[in-house]
Amino acid sequence: MALVHYIAKGIDFILTPLSPMGPSVMILAVVVVTVAVTKFLSKIYKTKRYVELKKEFDYWFDLRKEALALKDTDQGKAMAKNIDQARLNSAYYNFFFEGLLGSLLTKYLPVFLMLAYVNEAFKSDNLLKNFGQAYIFKFINYDGEVILIGAVFWYVVSILLIYLTWFFVVLLYDKYIKKQFNTDS
Repeated sequence: MALVHYIAKGIDFILTPLSPMGPSVMILAVVVVTVAVTKFLSKIYKTKRYVELKKEFDYWFDLRKEALALKDTDQGKAMAKNIDQARLNSAYYNFFFEGLLGSLLTKYLPVFLMLAYVNEAFKSDNLLKNFGQAYIFKFINYDGEVILIGAVFWYVVSILLIYLTWFFVVLLYDKYIKKQFNTDS
């Protein structure tokens, strides 16, 4: 518990220079770093077991495709069914669950840990004490009702926006810039 407290204090210290820009920018900075960390971790973190299970799954899947490609379609279907029952299904489930556990560690855990940090560090009392308002944004709808946007909602919206932006940047990079470098070479 003390370690978590020190980590939170460290993050607070790192975010202090952004304090004059407001809590929305501070949360956005947390989100950008969190997304970058999840992208980095998911690229580099592959267990040995995951790699072995992927090879096993690919082997049995390719064997199944070969069986279905036989000229005798009935025999090919029967062989594919046997491959499915004998090895492919278990190889798939093992591969799937190993990938799921890896994703939980590399993608979801950092996002939820930072969500917990944002929830604690930017709760209404802290926002009121540090920034003079108990919310991140305030909107007035067409009925005149005041809609207050809190830190957790802003974090979730920011996560979605940053992941969407990351997706489009990679898409545009692959489509235009990578293509341009490949044609110049």
